[in-house]
Amino acid sequence: MQCRLCPLACGADRSKRAGACGVTGISVAKSYLHPYEEPPICHTNGSGAVFFTGCSLRCVFCQNYELSHATRGKPLTARELCDVFADLEARGADVLDLVTPDHIADRLAEALRMYRPHIPVVYNSSGYCSLSALELLDPYIDVYLPDFKFLSPDLSARYTRRSDYGEIASRALTFMAKKPVLREGVKLLSGLMVRHLVLPGCTSDSLRVLGRVWEIAGDVPLSVMRQYTPAGDIAAFPELQRRVTAREYRRVVDHALALGFTEIYTQDKASADLAFVPKWDD
Repeated sequence: MQCRLCPLACGADRSKRAGACGVTGISVAKSYLHPYEEPPICHTNGSGAVFFTGCSLRCVFCQNYELSHATRGKPLTARELCDVFADLEARGADVLDLVTPDHIADRLAEALRMYRPHIPVVYNSSGYCSLSALELLDPYIDVYLPDFKFLSPDLSARYTRRSDYGEIASRALTFMAKKPVLREGVKLLSGLMVRHLVLPGCTSDSLRVLGRVWEIAGDVPLSVMRQYTPAGDIAAFPELQRRVTAREYRRVVDHALALGFTEIYTQDKASADLAFVPKWDD
């Protein structure tokens, strides 16, 4: 069967070989109670994060490079993945946090048909996902947590080799914005929250990204991230070999306020540290 799950539609027979995402099926690098998600997602014990191996986007600066590019992880069946979900729930996870799930939507749908958690299920995505994959998984997803990385085709082509990121992410966000909103205080039980990572030298595009998010989804919870840390394979990208300045970050946050966003989650300078990246040791 030729794979068409992600926007690359590489056509690989993933029963025999890896697709453009780098994997054949489910592969998990880590599952644990992750304390560093935003308050609407991670409010008491931490998110029950499941970090999947492989990625269709493969940003050169990815902090999870061992997963997205080097494809480190353990292969699991859908039934074994159900056991991972149940274990996280039993340990008190606030949500089931599916990290980079886009390229295995069919296998995740199979697992979630077998085991439906009693906590919200979060689709924690790069934003580069196809509508067919979203439609397949939507009945099992409570909260969408996409990145919106770029609007500029030049930037996305430079850092991901995918010039269509902004177009694909806009369509995906339009779909995700239809999810009904349900809150319990600060907790987001159902709905949409959008993340944007500010990159060094890219603030003009960041302003355009926030404008597009507002245009599509309106006043949704917004996370403006300052956590960029030089990582990944950036030897050929001198502009990425520094952290974001206070002035750059402030400019983006001020623009979010000017647009009308009322629930904005920000990060301080200390967040730009590889100490916050999970250790891929289990």
